[in-house]
Amino acid sequence: MGADSMARPALPTRTSRSRRRGRHSSPYQLSVPPTAPVLVLAMPGPASAGHEVASGIADAAGAACPGVDVRVGFLHGPELSLASVLAELPDQGDDGLPAGVVVPVLASAHPDVSAAIADAAAGCGAFVIVTDPLGPHPLLAEVLHARLAEAGLARAARAGRISITSEAGGVIVLAVGGEEALQAAGVVAVLLASRLALPVAAASLDYPATIRDAAAQLHGAGVTNMALSPCLIGTEVSPGTLESLSGQAGMRCAPPLGDNPAIGHLVAIRYGAALEDPKLAGLTR
Repeated sequence: MGADSMARPALPTRTSRSRRRGRHSSPYQLSVPPTAPVLVLAMPGPASAGHEVASGIADAAGAACPGVDVRVGFLHGPELSLASVLAELPDQGDDGLPAGVVVPVLASAHPDVSAAIADAAAGCGAFVIVTDPLGPHPLLAEVLHARLAEAGLARAARAGRISITSEAGGVIVLAVGGEEALQAAGVVAVLLASRLALPVAAASLDYPATIRDAAAQLHGAGVTNMALSPCLIGTEVSPGTLESLSGQAGMRCAPPLGDNPAIGHLVAIRYGAALEDPKLAGLTR
């Protein structure tokens, strides 16, 4: 089926309706038809470790996509597995639309996770679209700033071009997922540096040498007090990984992105973009 014939019935538009009140109030909302595909969040890790985070992200995504059926599937473990969630979808949605749009809840590309999602999509028998990951995107820098502020490592207020005082004199943005993820983290690091007016460098948990290189880069910029800022949801790594790294590096570490409402808004953005143009998605079947 051609992209045009599939996309036209479901073109989502932003609405001007007032924001919902509460924790997941969203400035980004889609207006979609009643036949809109199911939005499936593909979460790395098992449900036992990520259920609470996934629920928060799903709530925020639902607030940004009023009326859309939002479901969550996990890539590890038998509980609420992505494969089982996709198996519950019909073969095809109404009006020739896909039955579901699968959004990887990842800050950046992760080859192993992407392969697992692709396998689940290919084996479900339904017409689904799998989108690209959530980043890089300015909203990720916004969430990193918020997490640093929560940890007392940066002021909550954005200072623009005026330097602000923070407990950390420089920040290392941490990615996971290989070289492509490291490149995406570099983009987010530039955006975060603009927000904080502080030196920021990117590194990867997959390549320990990059963490040392990032620290040397910041040290060369005159930074002596550094902080770690994980640009990951948190379920991509084993429990205790970030705490262990923080101790080894002698740097305080902000919480991961987690279920900050902006992550749900990014999910909605990916969902809407896939409906507008399926070619923007990573995989269509």
